[in-house]
Amino acid sequence: MIDLSHPAPSFSDAEALTIAREHFGIEGRISPLASERDQNFKIDSNDGHSFILKIVNASEPRDQSDFQTALLEHLEKHACELAVPRLRRALTGLALASVEGPSGELHAVRMVSWQIGEPLATMERTPATLGNLGKVLGELDRAMQGFIHAGALRTFDWDIRAAGLSRQRVQYVNDAADRALLERWLDRFDRDVAPRLPALRAAVIHNDANDWNVLVDASDPTRIAGLIDFGDALHSVLIAEVAVACAYSILEVEDPIGAAGSIVAGFNAQYSLLEEEVDLLFDLIVMRLVISVTMSAQRSDKTAENPYLQVSEAPAWNLLRRLDRMNPGLATAILRQACGYDAFPGAKAIVRWIEDNNKSFRSILATHPARLAKGIVPYGDPQNPMTVLSAGKEPEKATEWWDAYAGDQKIALGIGPWGEERSVYTGTMFESRFIAGTRRTRHLGLDLFMPAGTKLYTPIDAVVSEVMIEEDPLGYGCLVKLEHRPEGCPPFATLWGHLAHEAVGRLRPGEKLAAGDLIGEMGGPSENGGWVPHLHLQLSVDTQLAAMEILGVGEPAFLPVWAELFPDAAAFAGLPPETFEQSGRSRSEIVAERKSILLPNLSISYAEPIKFVRGEGAWLIDDRGRAYLDCFNNVCHLGHAHPDVVEALSKQAGILNTNTRYLHDNIVDYAERLTATLPGDLCVATFACSGSEANSLMLRMMRAHTGREEAIVLDWAYHGTTQELIDLSPYKYKRKGGKGRKSHVYEANIPDTYRAPADWPADKIAQRYAESVAEQIASMRKAGKGPGVFLAESIPSVAGQVFLPEGYLREVYAMVRAAGGICAADEVQVGFGRVGSHWWAFETQGVVPDIVTMGKPIGNGHPMAAVVTTREVAASFNNGMEYFNTFGGNPVSCAVGLAVLDVIERDDLRGNALAMGNYLLERFRAMQARYEVIGDVRGQGLFLGIELVTDRKTKQPATELARKINNGARERGVLMGTEGPHDNVLKLRPPMIFNRANADLLIEVMEETFAAVMAEA
Repeated sequence: MIDLSHPAPSFSDAEALTIAREHFGIEGRISPLASERDQNFKIDSNDGHSFILKIVNASEPRDQSDFQTALLEHLEKHACELAVPRLRRALTGLALASVEGPSGELHAVRMVSWQIGEPLATMERTPATLGNLGKVLGELDRAMQGFIHAGALRTFDWDIRAAGLSRQRVQYVNDAADRALLERWLDRFDRDVAPRLPALRAAVIHNDANDWNVLVDASDPTRIAGLIDFGDALHSVLIAEVAVACAYSILEVEDPIGAAGSIVAGFNAQYSLLEEEVDLLFDLIVMRLVISVTMSAQRSDKTAENPYLQVSEAPAWNLLRRLDRMNPGLATAILRQACGYDAFPGAKAIVRWIEDNNKSFRSILATHPARLAKGIVPYGDPQNPMTVLSAGKEPEKATEWWDAYAGDQKIALGIGPWGEERSVYTGTMFESRFIAGTRRTRHLGLDLFMPAGTKLYTPIDAVVSEVMIEEDPLGYGCLVKLEHRPEGCPPFATLWGHLAHEAVGRLRPGEKLAAGDLIGEMGGPSENGGWVPHLHLQLSVDTQLAAMEILGVGEPAFLPVWAELFPDAAAFAGLPPETFEQSGRSRSEIVAERKSILLPNLSISYAEPIKFVRGEGAWLIDDRGRAYLDCFNNVCHLGHAHPDVVEALSKQAGILNTNTRYLHDNIVDYAERLTATLPGDLCVATFACSGSEANSLMLRMMRAHTGREEAIVLDWAYHGTTQELIDLSPYKYKRKGGKGRKSHVYEANIPDTYRAPADWPADKIAQRYAESVAEQIASMRKAGKGPGVFLAESIPSVAGQVFLPEGYLREVYAMVRAAGGICAADEVQVGFGRVGSHWWAFETQGVVPDIVTMGKPIGNGHPMAAVVTTREVAASFNNGMEYFNTFGGNPVSCAVGLAVLDVIERDDLRGNALAMGNYLLERFRAMQARYEVIGDVRGQGLFLGIELVTDRKTKQPATELARKINNGARERGVLMGTEGPHDNVLKLRPPMIFNRANADLLIEVMEETFAAVMAEA
């Protein structure tokens, strides 16, 4: 072992120059250099080259001198591009010479080339410079892989593995507070670090890349020009190389951990560090400084005249005190991310788990945050009155301002986003411990603003970790930390701040909470740290951080690190991303543009239009992140953006899309699957792009087969948007803009059981309504005509969700066919299993039509349609004129259609529709028993109608009440519609995936809305 207290050699300049001449053949000017244990000289030779003459301390064992020589020889052979000293051999041909000192001691002597450059200690330490230093050290250590020498296996106080020996030197430190600091870190080293060192990678390292041994290019200060002094090289843990370089290079910089991160990133780019190495780096940086200051303290009385030992002592103490105020876990997170690792192990896995599973989380509020109308709280605006008042510690006035603003903007839930830059953090507690002279200004939690007393619930199972009260002004007030250990996810913590103090007396550390259990209530300013009432919700992927160690506000420079360590809690709270960022035009801009460039008779739903930007399952999400339960848009039969449909569409679209003139499997496969769901002789299919196209094609088939034009339709029917279909749609031709019924159109009464004359026997209702069709046929006969087609929706929709009386279609189909006509079922709205009991609504009537038309739900939002008929009708249509539809039956559409059928069958969505429909009917009928205005509740599966009347006896339509209920449900986040000749029927057509939770929410909103509207009335 080297005796570090042994005096350094003391040769004069003249004696050193003689040694250079006699042993190395060098003459020139000589100048002494500072050194700790050896004696160094710079010699500028007469031939213009410069060298360093090192006279080695007499106490250094010969094998260690030989080791340094072997190391330099190894680098010259294997890393000739590195800017390190090169050996000049003695005149004897050996790398080392030997001289006798004044006291008779023998000293090894070595000469190496002089490295041109300025010491890093004298230059600005930019991130680029430090990054390049890390790269040079990485290249150096990579080059030394596999090199070993007996002299490298030495015991040495500067070996970081021996840092625990510094405890013996603590006594030499005069200040009691500084001694306590050192003892804390030595205790931590012995407990947490030293036991883990033997498992780390070890290698020969330079071990002394301090800022005086690192040279930079004066003309390009980002370039490392040289690395000198291999006197402390040894075999030790690899990460010590980085720790030593960091310890000295980050002295006296504003952002020491950021600077260390630059070095680490550079090293890692050349020589990959392992996570377990980076996890100990912060402690090892501290321990290198502990070694340094205790060494200096021990030797100060013996070597006070040696400036080399004193040069970094004061800066080292300053840095030690700064590092002591930092949280090691947070510092390590910065260093880990610099290497490309998660800021904390498992951080990204936690975020993924939350994103993948949050649909099953319980709501943190009584009403799920996604369903509430939301607005961003203006803390990001330093000039806003709320910000100014909060920063000025006037929370009552700030609350008054926010309440007025939220009321005016109809905001139910205020949002304070993660990562927001805020000027409101004015206390000394927000001064950065990482970067000198800066403040923490970036919000690292999610704020939810609602009135004081608002109850808060845990979304998933939890264990109470801490419950406390922070008294500091603009602090947290009552604070709760929970730990979560869900299956398949690393553990993580949540922080719930600004709560009412009641939680302190109710919750106990170690207490288990089930998902949905109460955590606490939002506190008022007197309890929540002096803020407008709100919740500060924060995630921490490091469960070991105490509640007060979790940074609620962070430095902008480290925001990417904080984003991993304290991820945005928006997904955990169930907030849609649209809450925070809007794209495209505003609602008013879109309305104005529509008026300018689109047809003026395109209608918009609601007096206050909604801009939807995303759909997901049974939900539609608007541009401000509010989710609406969609009980109206039956086009997305399986729910919005169903993943199976999206995958089928994108996969086929990425391969081929063409038309039916070319052969492709999809159209045949789909036709086979589709016709297999239909009864009787309905076995020939063709395809189109919309329900209107399908119905128009049906009319062509009818004409070809019957030779007739005449059609019988039901009053208030709607069959499509082309003119020939408008002519068959009383809903259109009898209203504003319509031109009345054409002569070839015969209109039968709508068979509305609820509005059937009171004197009709129940078992005769179908027959009596069928008589209206018989009358139309009789009228045709008188004119010498006959019916070409009877066309009806199997459940008339726009007529008010009218369910045909039992036996009606059997009566009608028989008389129409007897008169030479065919029967067509319009299943554009009600097909594909919506009624639950059958695939097709006409089946509930026990009939088989001659033609079935399909649209809307067939492609779950993809524009496609179908017509299925009998071979007989198809043969009549094959009259020599080609039928061709450019897009009908294309491979992409057929792939989509197949996916829809697959999902309906695989997930038993018909069964679900029947079960959910029956449940809703039961609940609606219970409401009917309490509300006289509900005249009728009707439905099957997920096709439902609620007819509102002002008087149950007269059945006077309650049109205005229906409008208010419809708008009230919309205000509460549920979409439905009104239909019927008087718009007094609430129309409900939720997606087939509608579940019990969706149904319960619909009932809850209906109950609230009916109660509110009726109370107002």
